Amino acid sequence: MGTRISFPRIDGKKAEGYLSKAAHDHAPGVVVIQEWWGLQDNIKGTCDRLALAGYDALAPDLYAGRVVPYHDHDAAEAEMKSLNFADAAQNVVRGAMVYLKQSSPKVGIIGFCMGGAVAMLSSTAPEISCVAPFYGLPPEQFLDISKIKVPVQGHFSNTDDFVTPERAKAFDAALTKVGVKHEIYGYDASHAFMNEQRDVHDRAQAEIAWGRLLKFLGENLG
Repeated sequence: MGTRISFPRIDGKKAEGYLSKAAHDHAPGVVVIQEWWGLQDNIKGTCDRLALAGYDALAPDLYAGRVVPYHDHDAAEAEMKSLNFADAAQNVVRGAMVYLKQSSPKVGIIGFCMGGAVAMLSSTAPEISCVAPFYGLPPEQFLDISKIKVPVQGHFSNTDDFVTPERAKAFDAALTKVGVKHEIYGYDASHAFMNEQRDVHDRAQAEIAWGRLLKFLGENLG
């Protein structure tokens, strides 16, 4: 349904990604950030699903074409550790926002696992209107929550050892303390429960989360 495109980074270099467009012009935009596996088919499928829901969805390729098989955790960890998160957020992801803003009146950002962390690192960009991380947050020292000015919707696993329930609660409390409008949800499902290509996928919990996400996007992007 979508296609691979090139778009300018903020620093003028070139980035690539997967773009799936809504059936109508000037649709709201959503930037979709990959897991540590790279730009896998499940992320492309999320873009396609968002397009069917009425959004132009762009997933920037943070690994420049490299895709890691789901069984190879060591390779995925190596790719993630080699990623310059600040560069990805400031140049690639924000470049994707600017690209969508050429035709979209409002743009939001969602991210999964590693992508949730990148989404939150991008949450202070002036181009976005809302952010939704799924079971991923950056280390606390790299995120100044007081600078977030857009609504946040967080989705976390109640059994996660990556972003633990305690960390999710602390994130909730920190957002409350600085007055950021937000919704934080916990799910009785495993980490990465949204990924239909993996055995941790939980369809019932994923559909609940998807419904909440669409409501959130509708309220903040139109």
